[in-house]
Parts: sequence; C-alpha cells; structure tokens
Amino acid sequence: MTSSSTPAPDSPRPQGRRRPLRRLSARGRGETHRVATPLELFFDLCFVVAIAQAGIELVHAVAESHAGEGILNYAMVFFAIWWAWMNFTWFASAYDNDDVLYRVVTLLQIAGVLVLAAGISRAFEDHEYLAVLIGYVIMRLALVGQWLRVARSSSGPERRMALRYAGGVLLCQIGWVGLVVLPEDVRPWWFLAMAILEMCVPPFAEREHPTSWHPHHIAERYGLFTIIVLGETIAAATVAVKTGIDENDALGDLLPIAAGGLLIIFAAWWIYFVVPIHGHLRSNRQAFLWGYGHYVVFASAAAIGAGLEVAVEQTVGKAHISTLAASAAVTLPTALYLLTVWLLHSRYFKVGIAQQLVLPTAALLVICCTFLGDWGVLAAGIVSALTVVTGETLSARMAPKDRGTATRTPVA
Repeated sequence: MTSSSTPAPDSPRPQGRRRPLRRLSARGRGETHRVATPLELFFDLCFVVAIAQAGIELVHAVAESHAGEGILNYAMVFFAIWWAWMNFTWFASAYDNDDVLYRVVTLLQIAGVLVLAAGISRAFEDHEYLAVLIGYVIMRLALVGQWLRVARSSSGPERRMALRYAGGVLLCQIGWVGLVVLPEDVRPWWFLAMAILEMCVPPFAEREHPTSWHPHHIAERYGLFTIIVLGETIAAATVAVKTGIDENDALGDLLPIAAGGLLIIFAAWWIYFVVPIHGHLRSNRQAFLWGYGHYVVFASAAAIGAGLEVAVEQTVGKAHISTLAASAAVTLPTALYLLTVWLLHSRYFKVGIAQQLVLPTAALLVICCTFLGDWGVLAAGIVSALTVVTGETLSARMAPKDRGTATRTPVA
C-alpha cells in the first residue's frame, strides 16, 4: 500500500492457458477491468468467520458487565484479523498473478485466520493468546513468502522494497511472542507498541518505490468487505431476535430493537457507498490514512451487531446490565461508524457547511438516543434513516438543474 504511486504500464492478467508458476511482477496501476477475483471473495468470507467469533465474545463480555475488558480484547483480536486482511488486499492489488503458488499461499493465509478464529474464545475468557498468535503468524509468514517471490522477480528499488516488507513483517512476528510470555498487565501496552510497529512497515518499505495498487480495485475490495461485515451484523442480530422470540416469547419487546437495528444497518450501507471513493484514492496522497482508518470502520460495523445482540439479551433478562448500557452497546459503535466514514472520505465530497454537518450531527444525536431507555435503539435507527433522507434532500437541492441531466453531488 502506498500514499502515492507513479502509474505503471498496463500489465493485465495473462490470458489463455495458465502456467503453474509465473514471475510475481507488478500489475499495471492503469489496468482496465480490474475487479475482485473469486479467490479474494473467498478470502473475505473466511475472514468474517473470525470477525463473527470476536463479536460473539464481545457480546458475552458486555452482557456479563465486563465491557472494558471485552472491548480491549476485541480491539486486540480485531487488529490481528484486519491487519492481515488489509496487507493481503493491497499486496494482491499490486501483485496478484493468479498462478498455482499464489493461490496455495493465499489458501494458507485463510488457514491461518481459521486457526486464529478457533483461539478467540480462549483469548477473551482465559487471556490465552497462543492459538491467536499461531494463526496470525501463519498468515504473516505466508505474506513474507509472497514478498520474497516479488524480490526474486524484481531488481533495484522494487527489490529493496520487497525485502524491506519481508524483513519488517518477519521481525514483527518475533515481537508478537511477547503476548504469550509477558505478564498479563503488560500485554495491552506491548500490543499497542507492536501494532504501531506493524503499521510503520509499509511506509518504511515503500519510501523509495511505491507499489502499483489499483485505485478502483482497492475501493471495490474495501467496499465488498464492508458489505460482508454488515451482512454478518444482520445475521447475528437476526439470530439473537429469533432466539429471544423462541425462548422468551418477547416479540413485542424485541420489535423496536429489530426495527432500529435494521434501519441502522441500511443507513450504514447507504452512507458508505454514496461517494465514488476510487476517484479520491487515485489523486489523494493520504491513502495510508484512508486504509488504516478502516480498522475503525470495520470494527465499529461488526460491533453494531454485537450491540444489537446485547440489547436483545438485556430485554429478555439474560444480560446483567442496565438498559442504558445495553443501548450504549448499539449507539456508541453506530456513532463511531458514522463519524469515521465522514472523516475518511465522505467529507471530501461535501459542499458548504450544511452538508459537512450532516454526519457529525447525526453521530451526536445517535449518542443522545442512548438515554431514551427501551426506545434508544429504535430512536438511533430513525436518526440514521433521517440522516440519509437529509443528505439526499440536500444533494437534490444543490445539484445543477441543467435539463435534469447533470450529475448530483452525493451528501449522506
């Protein structure tokens, strides 16, 4: 991944008969018809398995009045999932040659995230991170192998860049062992230090030679993963509502939560996709910030689903927390999602103060809904829906009127 890049010559995926092994050379940044591959979609779906496990454990922690500890564990585990996903995504955008070895190594990374997912419950309940660490190391060593392939196929600044990536990622894996051997009270601080170190590897590696990632492909990959995470949120909330109805016959009590949650998720999808971000990425020199900021987008989107489950459990008497805390489990990640999406790309497409204030104001109002008791989730959903309506209305009013054919400026 890079903050700027010189467009490389077009180098589309080879057509016709595919050789088992090919040089792992850079693809063209101006390549036409660059879209997500079936392997990338499969990769995303397997990663969401780990996200679902993290969400389940977050629900248990919050429902048992251990919100602080649960959020910390969630942040740590989610970083491992997101960082491995993000590194693969930007690497694949620049170097996917779809040969047999590339596919096998990618499947190895999928195996790693499944190992990580299997260890998430132990990480939350017993602070035992060994399985999480093993899964993470499998994914990262597989990426090191890919970068070494790039180094072998290149020369000059590109080869140095690939070797810096391989060396930096490898050194970080040694540091992560501290999560297993250090005392528990030191681990959160060690995690923070290692996370910062990991995020320094890409800008360090690409200081001389940026990778040729494809703006449209990157925007699509991030968008697809957002859709998958929101879909997992809907699935988790639906199962929670169904369980509440089957076990407690509480349909009337759960309807406001179900309706509010659905409105929140629909609005979250609408707000994310209302702007054509690939054009912004093509010219923006802060692509690192945009890519890194999606840690909060993905984590908060997944946390909305966990919060809806908590709200359901509190309503049917299975969670030992107050109504205020249950509402906050939904409203806080919703507000964080709205604000982060605005900060990362929506604000760049706004014209005037009215448009700029739509999402920040909505985030504030959603937080205020926390204090509305049993109706907090539904109120947050209504605010989210009204945010979309307000944005579309402002957009229509500010759009050029030339024969009704001018392109409108998205707002929400």
